[in-house]
Amino acid sequence: MASRGKSSPILSSTPLEVLLFLNGWYYPVYFIAEILMFIYKGLLLPYPPATLTLDLVLLFLYLGVEILRLFFGSKGNLSQRTLPLAVSLLLSLPCSVMSVYFLLLQSFVLRVEVILNAILLLFYLLELLLGIVALATFARADIF
Repeated sequence: MASRGKSSPILSSTPLEVLLFLNGWYYPVYFIAEILMFIYKGLLLPYPPATLTLDLVLLFLYLGVEILRLFFGSKGNLSQRTLPLAVSLLLSLPCSVMSVYFLLLQSFVLRVEVILNAILLLFYLLELLLGIVALATFARADIF
């Protein structure tokens, strides 16, 4: 009978993976809502065309960075690798800055945008805290 050997413990963070999964569903809703709000603001408010274009470009850049952040976060957590998870945590910084921009600094901020961005920032905060804990767990397990 072949021996199975010593199995390694599962170190992946389930709460982090649940948050990444939920954020993976929440962000597309957020993105579509922002596009619709830009259409609304562009039609009904005196939004300067250059500013509207800049905000839309920033929103699409935000989409790309958010997709990468979620991909690396989930990959790093499920594979118990420190590098992809660290990349995800680093990408949380520009994502948070973009969320704060859409929360406070764009030309016209609707009340619904405040709510949507506050929820997104809460996701980022919780994912950052759980990601740091998971990163420390993975790094400590690599030492031994």
